[in-house]
Amino acid sequence: QVQVVESGGGLVQAGGSLRLSCTVSGLPFDDYTMGWFRQAPDQEREGVSCINWNGGKTLYPDSAKGRFNVSRDNAKKTLYLQMNSLKPEETAMYYCAASSFGWVGRCVSDDYFHWGQGTQVTVSS
Repeated sequence: QVQVVESGGGLVQAGGSLRLSCTVSGLPFDDYTMGWFRQAPDQEREGVSCINWNGGKTLYPDSAKGRFNVSRDNAKKTLYLQMNSLKPEETAMYYCAASSFGWVGRCVSDDYFHWGQGTQVTVSS
């Protein structure tokens, strides 16, 4: 049984930082491309960052470049997302997801089949 569990969300002031973690079990973690996605109420889910199996390739939307950093520890089967200089408009539920596809050079939710329940990030102004 595949389990994907996010943690690390919370309330932070604008300009602050948070580090999200995602632990995975039930699949060969180091064979999987991993991604972070977020969804605010009444908005579509969007990719925040994606990373290939060994961390050698990453993708970020322009809005996150220079502020967010995705990493993974395959020995611990854990994915991380360091978020700095957070903005109120980034308030959303953040999800971790796993894809059995190889690196396809994009970060879209349709490619991901195993999802966690999400962790709430709230950025106050």
